[in-house]
Amino acid sequence: MTGVKELAYVVYEASSLSDWERFGVDLLGMQLADKNADALALRTDEKAYRWLVRRGPADDLVASGYEVADDAALDEIVGRLTSAGVEVTEGGTALAASRKVDRIVVTTDPMGNRVELVTGFADAGSPFHSDVLLGEFVTGTGGAGHQVLLSKGVPRETYLEFYEGLLGFRISDVIVEELAPGVVADLIFLRCNPRHHSVAFGDMPHPKKTHHFMIEVTDIRDVGRAYDRCMDAGQPFEMTLGMHPNDHMFSFYVRTPSGFSVEYGWGGLLVDDDTWQVKTLDRLHSWGHRSPEVVADLLSQASGKDVH
Repeated sequence: MTGVKELAYVVYEASSLSDWERFGVDLLGMQLADKNADALALRTDEKAYRWLVRRGPADDLVASGYEVADDAALDEIVGRLTSAGVEVTEGGTALAASRKVDRIVVTTDPMGNRVELVTGFADAGSPFHSDVLLGEFVTGTGGAGHQVLLSKGVPRETYLEFYEGLLGFRISDVIVEELAPGVVADLIFLRCNPRHHSVAFGDMPHPKKTHHFMIEVTDIRDVGRAYDRCMDAGQPFEMTLGMHPNDHMFSFYVRTPSGFSVEYGWGGLLVDDDTWQVKTLDRLHSWGHRSPEVVADLLSQASGKDVH
């Protein structure tokens, strides 16, 4: 079935663009592509941008852009959506120009998230450059990275009908873990290319639409260097260094200025569709990924000193 080929870009609304510029460029190693009083664009590769951050009070995700191979493929997906009773609108030339794409159609997923389906996502006019990275960000056929969104009580079969049945995503695996008595994290991971997942959905307590966006680097040293930069800058962490059992990503989680997180990782698994088998795992982390508070307490106990 013809489906989307990658997560091309994300659009966030943020109350502080200056904090976001510092976070994205100085701490994460992105390149500032463009900015004005109301928005900034961040690059991680040859594309014109991967993240758009516009001024506003939401401090959350406002749109996800998924690229489709061509107009014929987009028309096929639009046909499936409309046949299923899902409202779809052509974005028009002005929106296409602002997103730097040839064509854009807009729809909404069952959780109310805005989904933009695009063709012809433009390259930048100059090579990507980071002042702090030793290597590069991993994009290419895997797209910008992955994001984990909150299902907000919508039944799994409902949103899978949209993402799997209409947009053409494929299930990679499921993780169900009891985090505390009566608190269960139940996540499903979906792919549209060899990257283990481009989007995942979680049924867990969280105030935002998005839990995190993952960016991956080619050089493991850049994970450690970014970890130190974020720590030295006093940027709040959600989880310290660790590894996931399903996509094998070695990473840490740091809070954005908007309160949701960025997973900064290396070594993510690529899926071979011919041999992959869907599994259900019982833990989110192979090791590590502990909260900063837990790590601080353990270090305090180990040293015999109060490190708070």
